[in-house]
Amino acid sequence: MYNPQLETFLRVADAGSFNKAAEESYITSTAVIKQINLLEESLGLKLFERTHRGLHLTKAGKSLYQDSKYIIQYCKDSVTRAKNAMQEDSNVIRIGTSPITPAQLLMQLWPKIQEQCPDIKFQIIPFENTPENASEILRNLGKNIDVVGGIFDETMLDLRSCSGLELSREPLCCAVSMHHPLAAKDRLKVEDLYGENLLLMHREWSRYVDKLRDDLWKNHSQIHIIDFDFYDVNIFNRCENGNDILMAIPGWANVHPLLKVIPVEWEHHIPYGLLHSPQPSKTVERFLAAAKAAASK
Repeated sequence: MYNPQLETFLRVADAGSFNKAAEESYITSTAVIKQINLLEESLGLKLFERTHRGLHLTKAGKSLYQDSKYIIQYCKDSVTRAKNAMQEDSNVIRIGTSPITPAQLLMQLWPKIQEQCPDIKFQIIPFENTPENASEILRNLGKNIDVVGGIFDETMLDLRSCSGLELSREPLCCAVSMHHPLAAKDRLKVEDLYGENLLLMHREWSRYVDKLRDDLWKNHSQIHIIDFDFYDVNIFNRCENGNDILMAIPGWANVHPLLKVIPVEWEHHIPYGLLHSPQPSKTVERFLAAAKAAASK
């Protein structure tokens, strides 16, 4: 399904040494070096800088490192899909989850969903939330993953070529470091953010976030807005390490253990729900209908 040398490449990159990678693989270091040399030759790329201090990934190596994890997992999942296709029971909903797209909110509805669809089972499919992965997964919903829970709007759905079922409107909150003075509060006033750096996704990512941005620029210019491009663990680390404030939703309270998500006294919300294929299977259609009914109770 994929070049097994990719797994050796990942092991070497993580270990930073041919010898350590060889020990973990239970093969000789010569065999490991040969596999890496063959991989570099077949790709026409130099993946490692070899120095007396150890191994370091080149720019090409860093790029391949990120993609290799997805390639390997995708290939393994494709085998799982093939095996599942041979089984008579197709009533399995595969729910994609990552730190930024947790399944907890959906799981709260699960007992009500099962009341309506007792035959449907679910399978959690973890994935790494990178810009490339997020785009690929959402564009191919229904193949490896059936649904992903998350925030969205019409712009994002069009961009990612997927559909969305709104289950709720989540309040836009602020995440702060546990060491930030505002962490002592359980609710924030907009004026509490004066003089602070507020991290917001760039304009045209979501009209709901743009509405918040315009409100702050017009009525609360004392807040310093800083744009960023993608929600991942790095932006949560930046919030904690840099003492900036990050726009968040309540469902992200457990993404970073050193951050606190606090509601703000403003009237800004964003749709939360299930992202799915524009042509869902009959099982997914039943699941979505049950989820919609459960959310409305």
